[in-house]
Amino acid sequence: MKYLAALMVMVTFCGCGGGGPQTLKGHTNRVGSVAFNPDGQKIVSGSVDETLKIWDANNSKELHTLKGHTNWVVDVAFSPDGQRIVSGSGDQTLKIWDANNGKELHTLKGHTRAVTSVAFSPDSQKIVNGSTDKTLKLWDANNGNELHILYGHTNWVVGVAFSPDGQRIVSGSTDKTLKIWDVSNVKGLYTLRGHTAGVRSVAFSPDGQRVVSGSADKTLKIWNANTGEELHTLTGHTDIVGSVAFSPDSQKIVSGSVDETLKIWDANNGQELQTLTGHTGSVDSVAFSPDGQRIVSGSADKTLKIWPISSPKP
Repeated sequence: MKYLAALMVMVTFCGCGGGGPQTLKGHTNRVGSVAFNPDGQKIVSGSVDETLKIWDANNSKELHTLKGHTNWVVDVAFSPDGQRIVSGSGDQTLKIWDANNGKELHTLKGHTRAVTSVAFSPDSQKIVNGSTDKTLKLWDANNGNELHILYGHTNWVVGVAFSPDGQRIVSGSTDKTLKIWDVSNVKGLYTLRGHTAGVRSVAFSPDGQRVVSGSADKTLKIWNANTGEELHTLTGHTDIVGSVAFSPDSQKIVSGSVDETLKIWDANNGQELQTLTGHTGSVDSVAFSPDGQRIVSGSADKTLKIWPISSPKP
């Protein structure tokens, strides 16, 4: 991905109810991925500096630095049971770590190019990942064994997510499409077309009814997860939308962009609600806390920020 500086003047405001964001410093290069753990007490981050860091989400204190990858840590995720972390790297491997002490448990090998995206299944028993070798792989999260390879995309697979019931996977690719897969028979169900440039990030809504995608075409799209129908196109960012996430109640979406901002959207009608400013580089990753009251972002400015979110108006 070519990261571009924002050169235009934008009218924005910070929707940070209860004060401004906390800034977490410690990485020595861009922070490309962030995630809350299931109880919202910890955050994990992955960086171009080849490390992961685990942070206390309440006081912003760094708890552990996880070393082992030999290239950029592109994506990270906590297991839903909170016991493990998975990371994907430009070194073509995934690693599974103990989330409590930072110890490396398994190294998963099999891809021939960079691992760009990772996700645990809702029961914490499987991992799916995407790669620039154009494939997805399913793995056993307990022993690191490869279970299946999913073929179908014609370019890099840069975003993956499980549905809340664990029965489907959504993937996004620089081939401009999303695909929804059936996990039980490892079969493609739908191909979602509409973006005019590569898809950079995907997420299922927690209620399982919708999918959101962010793209290099500067838009987000909301899709019906059951039919593949496009529901809304969200416009407002002025550069690549590199990360998207639903709120826990499925009512909001947050996006991060190369334009150095985050935006919060109404997930039902696609209306822009807030623009969050403060990063001085591309916003590469965003995630809601489990209670929906905070957002964490990772940026090319080498920092993470935790944003308190205003309570919704009646």
